[in-house]
Amino acid sequence: MEDITARQVTEEPALFDTMATMRAMRRLSPEPVPEELLDQLIQAAVWGPSGGNMQRYEYVVVTDPQVMAELAPLWRRCVGAYLATTGKHAPEGMDEAAYGRMVAAIEYQRDHFAETPALVIPCYQFPPPRLDDEGLSASAAALGPDATAAMAATQERFAALAEGSCVYPGVQNLLLAARGLGLAANITIWHLMLEDEWKAALGIPDDMRTFAAIPIGRPLGRFGPVRRRPVADVVHRDRW
Repeated sequence: MEDITARQVTEEPALFDTMATMRAMRRLSPEPVPEELLDQLIQAAVWGPSGGNMQRYEYVVVTDPQVMAELAPLWRRCVGAYLATTGKHAPEGMDEAAYGRMVAAIEYQRDHFAETPALVIPCYQFPPPRLDDEGLSASAAALGPDATAAMAATQERFAALAEGSCVYPGVQNLLLAARGLGLAANITIWHLMLEDEWKAALGIPDDMRTFAAIPIGRPLGRFGPVRRRPVADVVHRDRW
């Protein structure tokens, strides 16, 4: 199977070119992002699929420079903790020079975070279970005893993935929309290391979960083709 290159992708619908050039852009201009563009990004996120069509997502959009300055020390601590775990050298299969550029970009964003024009925090609150005893019995009967026992043992992971599946498709829509509008953005989850402090700083309710911190702004660099594994290396036809 031949790899799909950025040049081949440009012959496809415009969305394919957008995806093929959607790098994580961490060097941002301090120029403010117009409110109408941010509304477009959230609209794109809302168009994403939602489990059971419950649409229980909320989006905190930060543009106030004073609030961003208050968040900057939290971001610095989270980035410091992240970089401490990544090692000084590139992981297996990654070019050392590319790894160095990535770390340099992360450090640049850390040092200039207070100048970030906009930050989006996607949130989600999963509803309480609605199954009664009869429903639980029917579910167990459908799965069978062994699968039911296994499901009980992995319920925490299942719940986390269920919430994530209601949020991250919308986040990807937001990132695609940002690229299409010429904005730079990247998804991070480092804030989860200090989630309670982030929620306190932003007034997010205790029972609301946060799923990402997405800095957004005009790019200081240029968009370009992403570097990913070839399709032939990742596809398993019909079975592993």
